[in-house]
Amino acid sequence: MMNNKIEQKHLFLVEDDQRLADLVQEYMEKQGFLVSHEIRGDLAVDRIVEAQPDIVILDLMLPGLDGLEVYKKIQPHFKGGVLMLTAKDDDIDQILGLELGADDYVIKPVQPRVLLARIHALLRRYYGSPDEPNVKRSFEVGGLSINQAARQVTLSGLEVDLTTNEFELLCFLANSAGKVISRDQILHAVRGIEYDGLDRWVDIRISRLRKKLNDSSEHPQKIKTVWGKGYLFVKDAW
Repeated sequence: MMNNKIEQKHLFLVEDDQRLADLVQEYMEKQGFLVSHEIRGDLAVDRIVEAQPDIVILDLMLPGLDGLEVYKKIQPHFKGGVLMLTAKDDDIDQILGLELGADDYVIKPVQPRVLLARIHALLRRYYGSPDEPNVKRSFEVGGLSINQAARQVTLSGLEVDLTTNEFELLCFLANSAGKVISRDQILHAVRGIEYDGLDRWVDIRISRLRKKLNDSSEHPQKIKTVWGKGYLFVKDAW
C-alpha cells in the first residue's frame, strides 16, 4: 500500500532530454509522486521558486542556463533537496555542484530504481522517516551543541549555518565520537549507498564542515583524517 506521505511529495525535473524526462516522469508518477518538468534552465528558475517542490532533479547540461547556474539562482529562495544529474565525464561539475551545496548526484545513464532510492534518502533527510520518530535527542561536545529536533548547531554560543547534508554528516560523526569511521560507513548512513572508491562526496562535505566549524584544513584537530581508514571525530578538541 502506498504511503500517503510519499504520495504527496512533489518532484521538479529539469531535463532537456525528452525521452529521459518522459521515462523518469512516468516511473516516478507510478510511485505516487507529483512530477513537474521543464526543459530549459532559464525557465526553470522562476517555476521552482514559485512551486517550492520537495525535491529538484537538475540536469547539468541545459539550454538557456546550465544546471550549476540554475542551482545558484534558486539556492537563496529554495529550501528543498537538490539532486543533480551528470554524465560520467563531468567529475569537475559533480565537485562544483557539491561545493555549492547540492545534496546528491546521479550519474547518467539514469536507472529509475537508483534515482528513486536517492530521492527516498533525500526525503528522509529533509522530512524524517514515517517509521521513526522525527524528534531526536540533543547533545553537547565541549563548545559544540547539536539540537537534532530543531536541526540547529551552535559553536561557542554562535549558530552555525549547515546544509541538510552537512548536518546529517556532523550528527553521524558526533554520535560516533572517538571511533574511526570509514567513507563506506558514512555513505551508507547518510546517503544509503556504498563507497565505490572514487566518490568525492564525503571528502568535500568533511572539508566544508571543517571550514564552518573553525577546524584547520591543513592540520585538522576536531575532525581528523585517518589515512587509509576514514575520519575521527575527536571529543576533547571541542
